Amino acid sequence: MTSLSNIQHIVLADDDDDDCDLFKEALDELLTVPQLTIAKDGQQLMNVLLQSDLVLPDVLFLDVNMPLKNGIECLEDIRHNERLKHLPVVIFSTSAQQWALEKVYELRAGLYVLKPNSFLKLKDVIRDVLTMDWGKKPQLPRNEFLLQP
Repeated sequence: MTSLSNIQHIVLADDDDDDCDLFKEALDELLTVPQLTIAKDGQQLMNVLLQSDLVLPDVLFLDVNMPLKNGIECLEDIRHNERLKHLPVVIFSTSAQQWALEKVYELRAGLYVLKPNSFLKLKDVIRDVLTMDWGKKPQLPRNEFLLQP
């Protein structure tokens, strides 16, 4: 288990402004993160991640349905990039279609989280994700892969 105090950098890729605001608010109540980077679409996310001077995030929360480049396309690019391929990626989406679950599992996403419908559940989910030991367990077993708070 990882301590919340060890978290230095989080990236959230989500095109929904309200979801981003709630995520930031929940995160602010949990800990003081030196850096939260928000990307509003998949292309912006990849531009951020491919900056040579970027300190890689401790975890990436990645929405599936985004403009310009969707989350699955981003995850494919991440897994094919030598520098990024071990980045812990948590799919963070409002829908859990079976084909998408299968695809992101094959691409070694660590976890698939359905966005919670309450602020308290959102805080709990973020806390749970940030305290996972991604170094020892980069991907949950298939039967634990989908988290429905």
